[in-house]
Amino acid sequence: MSTTLMIIIATGIVTYMGFNDGSLFDKYKFSVSGIQSGEYYRLISSAFLHADWTHFIFNMITLYFFGDFTQSIFGTKGLLMIYFGGVILGNYLSYYFHKNNLWYAAIGASGGVNAVVFAAITVEPFMTINFFIPGFLYALGYLWYTTKGSQNQSSNIGHEAHFGGAIIGVALALILNYQLSFVSHPIITLLIIGALIGGYIYMEKKKI
Repeated sequence: MSTTLMIIIATGIVTYMGFNDGSLFDKYKFSVSGIQSGEYYRLISSAFLHADWTHFIFNMITLYFFGDFTQSIFGTKGLLMIYFGGVILGNYLSYYFHKNNLWYAAIGASGGVNAVVFAAITVEPFMTINFFIPGFLYALGYLWYTTKGSQNQSSNIGHEAHFGGAIIGVALALILNYQLSFVSHPIITLLIIGALIGGYIYMEKKKI
């Protein structure tokens, strides 16, 4: 059984448990107030919970299509580092931008999934997304979308977590396989890095 499939199964089991046990859901979801109380495990545990089956399926289908490719490039340890690194940094970035909003809570594996997607795009920028969009164009467009979306306080989309996942995906792709990522596609890699830096600066300036 592939590592990707094991992550999907484990996430599915915990997601189902969360649907049927409100106390478990509340205990392990991402929560600013909970983290400020020292419950740092929420930075990881929240990735195993989802709002509904549509949320779960969308995240896990994306992980399924990119996970094995990412593992073939970076190995099992590399995939796990990228995925859980994206989960942790994504949730930390959410905490950083929402730390004054004690009511803020979130769930979902999007940070980790996004990390896997961006790691794959970094080493293979011309892979097609949605059948026809080159990966690097998708990455640039997605970063613009999620950067702008982070300013919409009424949105239930965790844009900061998505952005944090993208940072980890690109960073670890560069660290774990510098030859395939930067050396093979230096201009495209620099464009993506520039978009990440620019997006982060924009988010900082617009921070509430």
